Amino acid sequence: MRILVVCGAGASSTFVAQRVRHAAHAEGLDYSAFAGTEQSLPIDLDAADVVLVGPHLGHALARIERDAAARGTTVVLLPPDIFGDRDGTRTLALVHAATGSPGGPLPAADAAPAENPPPISEPPA
Repeated sequence: MRILVVCGAGASSTFVAQRVRHAAHAEGLDYSAFAGTEQSLPIDLDAADVVLVGPHLGHALARIERDAAARGTTVVLLPPDIFGDRDGTRTLALVHAATGSPGGPLPAADAAPAENPPPISEPPA
């Protein structure tokens, strides 16, 4: 998963991106996280699966969501106290909640299917 963290000038988003990347790697997740600015967003959106928007950019959220929707990218407005998330775990939990991902390592695309998958039961009539 590719996570873009956007803020006004790129300074605070750099810290959030580093922290969420470290938290993901600590959980064995192959996620990347990078920082961007409001001005670089049109270009950066093409490389992101999720956009974390700094709380001070709430005024631009509707526009960011519209631009992201055209690319199938999920947008999360970060809470005002997110910069206190020193280890990135809370930010990572926000990503998981927004994407429906429970966390844990993602299966490899070429992973072999289970030899004996459990039977699929029919719903009662």
